[in-house]
Amino acid sequence: MKTIFPFLALLILAIACAEKKEPPFQTSQIEKTWWKEGIIYQLYPQSFKDTDGDGFGDFKGVIEKLDYLESLGITAVWMNPFFDSPLVDNGYDVSDYRAIHERYGTMEDFDAMLAGMHERGIKFVLDVVVNHSSNQHEWFKQASSSRDSEYRDYYHWWPAEKGDPPYRYSLFDPEGGWDYNKQTDSYYLHTFAEEQPDLNWENPKLRQEVYDIMKFWADKGVDGFRMDAFQFASKDITYPEFPEGHEKDFIKWYGMRPPLHDYLKEMYTEVLKPYDVFAVAEGAGSTMEDAHKLVDADRNELQMAYHFETVDVSRTPEGYTLKELKDVFTRWDEAFAEEGWIAIFLANHDNARMVSRFGNDSPEFRSVSTQLLNTFLLSMRGTPYMYYGDELGMTNMDMPTIEEYVDIDAKGKYKGALAANENMEAFMKVLNYSSRENGRTPMQWDTTEHGGFTTGTPWKRVNPNYKEINVALQEDDPNSVLTHFKKMTALRTENPVLVYGSYTLLQPEHEEIYAYTRELDGKKFLVLLNFSETESDIELEELKGINPENVIINNYTETSIKGISITLKPYQAIIYSL
Repeated sequence: MKTIFPFLALLILAIACAEKKEPPFQTSQIEKTWWKEGIIYQLYPQSFKDTDGDGFGDFKGVIEKLDYLESLGITAVWMNPFFDSPLVDNGYDVSDYRAIHERYGTMEDFDAMLAGMHERGIKFVLDVVVNHSSNQHEWFKQASSSRDSEYRDYYHWWPAEKGDPPYRYSLFDPEGGWDYNKQTDSYYLHTFAEEQPDLNWENPKLRQEVYDIMKFWADKGVDGFRMDAFQFASKDITYPEFPEGHEKDFIKWYGMRPPLHDYLKEMYTEVLKPYDVFAVAEGAGSTMEDAHKLVDADRNELQMAYHFETVDVSRTPEGYTLKELKDVFTRWDEAFAEEGWIAIFLANHDNARMVSRFGNDSPEFRSVSTQLLNTFLLSMRGTPYMYYGDELGMTNMDMPTIEEYVDIDAKGKYKGALAANENMEAFMKVLNYSSRENGRTPMQWDTTEHGGFTTGTPWKRVNPNYKEINVALQEDDPNSVLTHFKKMTALRTENPVLVYGSYTLLQPEHEEIYAYTRELDGKKFLVLLNFSETESDIELEELKGINPENVIINNYTETSIKGISITLKPYQAIIYSL
């Protein structure tokens, strides 16, 4: 009998371990870093605050609002490009990587802005656009002037005497990814607009130029880099013929080629490690394996995966199902529970407004549904990227005709739809809902003309609802979206469990309520989110013994609990301490 008891004890322990999906994390198991603990606020500079009346936001406008940024409780700012540029793609076509476009100010203004952020404990993430440059960059001017130019191999070329180049898809040009250069009788490659020729990362000299640019900004004190479109940087320079229809699986054919990892390891050695800065690439490939190869610590490449599957669940006015959202977030969390790190977001400059896509932007539910979404983002594992204006509940703006659009992406898609004889009424309905131009409208500061954004004519008209949605109206309102946002950033900052804690999804099949726990070092939070516009019930054993003292976040003033059952109001968001 004495030999049976140890065996039974081990058997019971094994069964208990098998039933537990994920052991509670301990702080000692985790490598802590500022960028994991960060709350990153994406700021679109031309739409944030204008101080000179030209209708475009500028550095001095950001400086004027530094105290506001600090008050939000965010820890870092990612700013979209402000380099010298012809602005074909709003700055994502760079003509000089070491110069500031005059609309934003001077290098001295940038230095003052950066110093002001650092004085307030806010780090700065630079948007680096090096999959391509502008065709007005000196490199391309030289490369396109002669086949013998020393800069010729900084770009991808196809000599006309070889015949037509093999078809390559372009995200912005319905005619394809090659454009003819008469002066050298050859074609150059562009993944985006024809004014954005792709850089040749297979050329070591080009790579060193990029590292030197990154060092220039790291020497100035920037704390991190967001690498735009970087999963497409490596190209197959044999230019094989791709199968018909390949563009429907664009990332598979154009992204994540194996040499990219060699370049990232080189970048890590040259820049990221010696300067102790972090980097995140736009995109994470098409598989979890791709993403892990980018960011697992032992790879010595990037530090964070920024994927698009979350925003892809809601691309049309038909919307999404909560099960889809749960599936995506849970799959990515599980894949990165023990190794690597991911970004958490629902909006950015390439997407429509968060509350209009994932919440409910009607006057009745806009505030509570935005509060719910912010509660969600700031209580998930990973680094949250919060987009400017989402702390207020800024919404999409009705733009039913193509004449109102200035974005090259919208115009390119419209041109392609016309050429394909699509139903243009249906096309415009989807564009009006999903266009990234919705997410670029000027920041709504107060009820004065143009929402206090500018004293001039804004580059893009301000959403007419600025008189109901603005900073001035919400700052002193204890029930506002802005006040709730600040409560959530404070809660996350004060509770490592919301950063590093294990995530366990509860009742995955529930069609209206997203419920999960976060657990670390014996501390456990229960998050309950009703994603519907009606009341909804859920029964959870975790609710046993819950009382009002356990509530740490609630976007309503009351809650109905009976035993282990709770009724959540429309878009109610509650966090309990268990």
